[in-house]
Amino acid sequence: MTSIRDVAKLAGVSPSTVSRVMNGTAKVDEEKMQRVLNAISETGFKPNEVARSLFKKSSRIIGVIAPDIENPFFTEMAKVIEGEAYARGYRMTLCYSENKPEKEKESIRMLSRMNADGIILMTNNEEIDAEVKDCGIPVVAVDRRIHADGEVAFVEADHYEGGKLAARHLIQCGCRNIVNISGPQKYSSARDRYRGYVDTCKQYGREVQNLECEYSFDQGQLVAEEILNRYPAVDGIISCNDMVAISVFKVLRHHGYQIPEDVQIIGFDNVALAHLITPELTTIRQPIADMGKTAVQCIISYATGGRVMRVNKFPVTLIKRETTIMK
Repeated sequence: MTSIRDVAKLAGVSPSTVSRVMNGTAKVDEEKMQRVLNAISETGFKPNEVARSLFKKSSRIIGVIAPDIENPFFTEMAKVIEGEAYARGYRMTLCYSENKPEKEKESIRMLSRMNADGIILMTNNEEIDAEVKDCGIPVVAVDRRIHADGEVAFVEADHYEGGKLAARHLIQCGCRNIVNISGPQKYSSARDRYRGYVDTCKQYGREVQNLECEYSFDQGQLVAEEILNRYPAVDGIISCNDMVAISVFKVLRHHGYQIPEDVQIIGFDNVALAHLITPELTTIRQPIADMGKTAVQCIISYATGGRVMRVNKFPVTLIKRETTIMK
C-alpha cells in the first residue's frame, strides 16, 4: 500500500508538502505541486480517510437523525440535505431512530466518534437533551425545537401561521364544522399549528374541535373513524400532515363521502404525494428544499468558523388544489 512518504520520495519533497497539496492548507510552489500531483497519479495514492479525520477532527460527514423514514417529509428533507452536502464536499450519514430515545442517543454517540462535522436532528425527544449537550459537535434541529446547549441553530417553518392559513381557508370555503387533527403536542411544531387553528376559530366564531394523532397513515385512519363518530356534521378537516390527510380521504370515501362536496380536506407539508392522488390534495407548503439547504449551511458555517444564524424561520404558503372548493 502506497503511503504519503512514498509519494513524497517520488516527488522529491517532504511529506508535509504532500499533505499541504492534498489539503490545500498552505500555498505550495507551482512546480512542486505539479511533481506531487504527478506522483499521486503515478502511484494511485489514496489518503486514509479515518486517519485524516482523526488528525483534522473532521470527517466531512454530516449526520442526520430522522424519526421515521416512512414519512415522506423526512425522506424528502434527507434527499435535499444529501444533495446540498455533496455539492459542498461533504457526505451524509442517515440514522433512523423510530422515535426511540435510546436509538437517538446511540446515533449521536456514533456520529461523535466518527468526528462528524455536525448533526441535523429531526426529532424532539426531551430524553436526548443531555446527549446533545455533551456530544461535542454542533447540532442543528430541523422542524422541532430542542432545549440543549449543544444546539447551535434551529430551522423551521412558521407553523403558527400554517395553522391559521389552513383554518382560514376552510372557513372561506364555507366550512362551519371544522375538525382539526393536531400532531402530538409534545412537538413544538404541532403546538404552534394548534394555536394558529384555535386563534382563527376564535376570530371567526367557530367551535374548536380537535383530535390528536401521530404522523402516520395507520393512525390517520383510526382518527378519521373517530371523527365520523364524534363529529358526524363535520364538513372540513385539517390534517397534521399530508400522509394523514390521504388516510382521512380514503376513510371518508369508503363511507360514501364525496370530496370536496361533502367534506373538504387540507393537509400540511406539500410532499410529492399530495399532487399524485385524485383529487389532488390542498395543503400548506413547508419549503423543504430551503430548510434542508439551510441546515447544511449552518453546520458547515459553524465548523469553518463562519457566522451562524441561530433562528431560521421560513414562511409557509397555501397550495390550493382539489380537496377544497370555494362554495
